[in-house]
Amino acid sequence: MHDAETIRTRSERRDAAENRQRILNAALRLFDQYGVEQVSMNQIATEAQIGPGTLYRRYRNKSELCLDLIKDNIFLLFEDIEAFLNEHGTDSAGQRLKGILSLFIRFRETKAQLLKGVEDSGSSHRPRNRARSAFYNDLHPILVRLFDEMSATEQTPADSTFRADMLMTALTSDSYLFQREVRGLSPEEILEQLCLTFIPPQSQV
Repeated sequence: MHDAETIRTRSERRDAAENRQRILNAALRLFDQYGVEQVSMNQIATEAQIGPGTLYRRYRNKSELCLDLIKDNIFLLFEDIEAFLNEHGTDSAGQRLKGILSLFIRFRETKAQLLKGVEDSGSSHRPRNRARSAFYNDLHPILVRLFDEMSATEQTPADSTFRADMLMTALTSDSYLFQREVRGLSPEEILEQLCLTFIPPQSQV
């Protein structure tokens, strides 16, 4: 009996893993063809050839699905940030912040649609907050530490947590894409304006 239960459990896990991969592959195909915003969860279930119930048991909304699609990339981004900070430990706080912003903007440019899907709030469970806690909150303490360093050289320093909050708001998809698509700024121009806005002159050298 025990062996039968073990076999059944392994089979269920294998089926779950196969369903997950089918869902992710289907979502990527549809997102590439139509864009994240235009694709519904029901379309993904149909494309993956599974029932909607199976899809919703794994992902409560499209935000969670998008997060699963890019979580490995997010992990690599934070590895790059950690490596950059280790390699540039003697640089000024402003220079290190500029480097982090450059890495983040490059990441955002390559994963723009999925990041917007992660951030979009489409249910009463507020997936936006869950997504931010899984992504932006990892970046927030790094920013606060750098702003704390900058504050040491300022006569009237602003609150570091507030600065980090405002910078992260500027990095969200809605804000970033507005600057790209409506204001017509390039990624390089956005980086320059962020540095001018958030990094005091004495901290940029």
